[in-house]
Amino acid sequence: MTGRGDPPEGTPDGVPGGGEDEYRSVVFDESFVRAARLQEFSAKERMGEHAQAVRSRHAWARAGASRQAVILILLIALAFAAAVYMGVRHPYQAPPPQTVEPLHSSVVPLAPRGEVPGGAPAELFRNSPAAEFRTGAEGVTLPGARRTQSFSESQVMSALTIAKEYVVTSALDPGVLTGGPVRSVRLLLDPAQQDQFDQSFEHPVDDGRHAATGWLTRFNPAEVALADTPVRVQGTLTLAERSPASLEVTADHIFVYAVQRAHERGPDHASLFTVRRETRFQFDREDLRDHHLELVQSAVLAGPQTCAANASGYLRPLLAGQSAKGDAPGGTDPYAPGRTTVSLCGALTPGSQPRMGGGS
Repeated sequence: MTGRGDPPEGTPDGVPGGGEDEYRSVVFDESFVRAARLQEFSAKERMGEHAQAVRSRHAWARAGASRQAVILILLIALAFAAAVYMGVRHPYQAPPPQTVEPLHSSVVPLAPRGEVPGGAPAELFRNSPAAEFRTGAEGVTLPGARRTQSFSESQVMSALTIAKEYVVTSALDPGVLTGGPVRSVRLLLDPAQQDQFDQSFEHPVDDGRHAATGWLTRFNPAEVALADTPVRVQGTLTLAERSPASLEVTADHIFVYAVQRAHERGPDHASLFTVRRETRFQFDREDLRDHHLELVQSAVLAGPQTCAANASGYLRPLLAGQSAKGDAPGGTDPYAPGRTTVSLCGALTPGSQPRMGGGS
């Protein structure tokens, strides 16, 4: 019988026990050998009595690639959740955008107590409280710009500059003043206010929301012309941080115009018309970026006018030699059904008019 060391091919011919029949039952074909799993044990394992011929691989070992993919997905999810949490909790995140407020305005006519003084524009200004006022845009001065808690110095300067541009365009531009196109004013407004602006010019109403003269100063060109002399201006611009998301600029200016009857160019037939306009602007960061502003409040005192003048579409000056003739606000019936209309009117003090030889 052949020993364990005999070659599997069998013993040489002539050797007892040789031949292929004896080994036919234990010969492995090539496919079996390739499919066999070979594993070499350590010396210590081979010494054990009950050592298994082949060790089984753990289920996690067989699923190593899947386990790594799951762990990677979990890490990504945790990182994303942490980023979202830090974004919500971060103290310097940008505040949510604020809703744009509509404009609230009031236009109050000031009635004179006598005839409106007339004369040459230079003489009228020289004898009026506006004698020392600056002319045109020079009267709309900018304060120093300093950073606030939430806005940089450059952002503060941008807000002041845009506010000044609005004041100058809406109260000093000759085309706007004489009933011309108002697109230059409209383009400075936040787009959310432009529909209200358009409605105020298409259908002006003295309702506190849709008076054209709440947005800007203008005269009816069929009735009034500007004298050939610069407008006198005096006033201030002040800025404050309203919230971490917005700045507020308040403009308080007096504008004095030399006006006369339309189509009349006589040098000695002008009169002065005074407009005190207090406006409040707001700016968020988007407004500053896009060169826009929000006009949220406008209070106008303008005279000389009659109390009965409808000043929602145009300001209607009383011109040289005219008077209010004892004009007084109309009565208000608190028992009348429907919306109650209240007329607001003020008296123009004699000291606010030029002191001319024949004026009162």
